[in-house]
Amino acid sequence: MSETVGVEMLSSGVCKVTLIRPEAANALSVQLLEKLKDTLEALAFQKEVRAVVFTGAGDKVFCAGADLKERRRMEEEEVRRTVALIGETIEKVAKLPQPTIAAMNGTALGGGLELALACDLRVAAEESVYGLPETTLAIIPGAGGTQRLPRLIGVGRAKEMIFTGKRITGAEAYLIGLAQYACPLAKVETLALDLAKQMSANGPIALAQAKKAIDNGIETDLATGLELEKLAYERTISTKDRLEGLEAFKEKRKPQYIGE
Repeated sequence: MSETVGVEMLSSGVCKVTLIRPEAANALSVQLLEKLKDTLEALAFQKEVRAVVFTGAGDKVFCAGADLKERRRMEEEEVRRTVALIGETIEKVAKLPQPTIAAMNGTALGGGLELALACDLRVAAEESVYGLPETTLAIIPGAGGTQRLPRLIGVGRAKEMIFTGKRITGAEAYLIGLAQYACPLAKVETLALDLAKQMSANGPIALAQAKKAIDNGIETDLATGLELEKLAYERTISTKDRLEGLEAFKEKRKPQYIGE
């Protein structure tokens, strides 16, 4: 059985997760999803992992979404289980405590774009295309696309993309806020890894708490969000890392955070 998900731990504390099905446009087969789900469950508890970058094998497609060839052979019950598996797996991406970046080194459609939407940041290839074409197949985005896309780019633009099945370029994705960066395809992974490296140099507990405060607070009113921020800040006060940060500032050196 060939490897469908590659995991590479870099010296900077960045973990690179690669979808490896280039012969099938890195589509989300059941085998890949199960491996990815197991990988995500492990990463969530690995202290040495301070940021995670997702990418796809090859240089044309980040992820084409669900494996429709596999789907055509399924009975209706199998389809329901597989759709649930895609949703559960992508939700685990969103729930990772570490900052996450989608290095969209090529086209991302359907579930592939939904995986990217579950990440904290997205780097797009200027010339590649991105979209949620599910309605053209008489279904809808079912792994967070109808919820995450409008929160990211606004309701009107999200409805246009989903209702028409429209595909946009990476340059357009950047302009509407779907991607935080757009660059030539050859530079996507390097840019994403550089961003992750910048993040991994910061206090890991602080990063996790900042992510929690933002993700939970954005869904509430301002007063509740401020309370969540206060609780998240409290979590950092008793850490060794906070004291290290103060000492490093005083001594004009780079801090050495340990995640405690």
